[in-house]
Amino acid sequence: MSASSVESSPRGLARVRRAAVASVSGLPRQFWWLWTSTLVNRLGSFVATFLALYLTVERGYSASYAGLVGALYGLGGVISSVGAGVLTDRLGRRPTMLIAQVATAASVALLGFMTEPVAIAVVAGLVGMATNASRPAVQAMMADIVAPEDRVRAFSLNYWAINLGFAVSSTAAGLIAEHGYLALFLGEAGLVLACALVVFYKLPESRPQAAGAAGAPADAAGVARVSMLTVLRDGRFMTVVGLNLLLALLFQQAYVSLPVSMGQDGFSSVDFGMVIAVNGVLIVLLQIPVTRFIEHRSPAALLIGSALLAGYGFGLTALAGSVAMYAVAVTVWTLGEIVNSPTQMGLVVRLSPLHGRGRYQGMYALSWSVASLAAPLLGGTVIDHYGADALWAGCAAVGTVAAVGYGLLLRNLPERTAVADGAGPKGGAVPAPAVPPTEALPDTDERAGNGRADSGRAASVPSNS
Repeated sequence: MSASSVESSPRGLARVRRAAVASVSGLPRQFWWLWTSTLVNRLGSFVATFLALYLTVERGYSASYAGLVGALYGLGGVISSVGAGVLTDRLGRRPTMLIAQVATAASVALLGFMTEPVAIAVVAGLVGMATNASRPAVQAMMADIVAPEDRVRAFSLNYWAINLGFAVSSTAAGLIAEHGYLALFLGEAGLVLACALVVFYKLPESRPQAAGAAGAPADAAGVARVSMLTVLRDGRFMTVVGLNLLLALLFQQAYVSLPVSMGQDGFSSVDFGMVIAVNGVLIVLLQIPVTRFIEHRSPAALLIGSALLAGYGFGLTALAGSVAMYAVAVTVWTLGEIVNSPTQMGLVVRLSPLHGRGRYQGMYALSWSVASLAAPLLGGTVIDHYGADALWAGCAAVGTVAAVGYGLLLRNLPERTAVADGAGPKGGAVPAPAVPPTEALPDTDERAGNGRADSGRAASVPSNS
């Protein structure tokens, strides 16, 4: 080994260490407790992953029944997304998380003891409701406690924790199931309760009016002026939700249509496992370094690029004839996923009024819940009637439509400010001034003084719940 290479190696390691420190530095302590609770929660995500196997292998039910139960689980998430968003704004972030987590632990444990088909189906729906109910509160609290300039990085770190926890839990669940599936249900219930304990002891309430106007009536804090109707009338935000639904339908195909397509091509479940593992490995390895590259770049350009990567990544599946080519396709759309997730979450926060974050996050979460319900139906129908290649070509078209939509919608997105985003330099919540209902614009930057500078907006409409 040459002297120059010996010298460059420590320098390279030093650069890596500095990059790692920069990726995690500057975030408030509350964020790391929230991050820890997310990781603990995802480490226990056993039941949703293995529910179909449990019903068909352990209980001996048909695949159709397992599909029905899975649909009810997804329907529960659809129902709770909006309701949990409202609770997040009315009760607060912390109470909503605690209620959701305790309900999740109780319903998951109960599901493990159910034996009758109707009872299993009903409780599975309750599990879906409880599991998804904490998401709007988690995202709203993250927006409350993290400074605007750090939010993309914070959302990225949280997404990284979700995928790391899922990767570990999927492996552990297979080993735990060998000792009986009941251990999976009770194990998840225990870890969710551990998550609730972290929230209870380490995370104070972050709802803006609680921090900035304690004891003030709801109207004085401006809370009552943001309703679900406000959200639905917010044209720009609802367009973002619709575009996210398109991309969510694409990403869901990885777990619904991709294994079916590979099976039709003669590949085994082991082959699919190897291919889909590429997704998790890349997210764990690349999410943080890629976020360092994108966090201060234009959201419009990033979302356009991520939509094209997602669409054409799935489109490449039509050309796949080997495990390696399938892995290449997964690599392309995974890069789109890595860029999209933190950027999209940052955009949702920017378009959400300070005292309506829970409702906005609930509506955003609803797009994912609807996609989890609709994607299996759409994918299966297209494959049955037109073939898998038509589905993958359609994915490329959907990605293109989403990219064009983001380009048109965000071409005049205003610059954000710390005051507008409702966070101080250290991530502390800053109460927004009360504004008349006619001025409660969804884009908080406009409320902070940028006026009506966004000429790309078709009409001035209120925000989402």
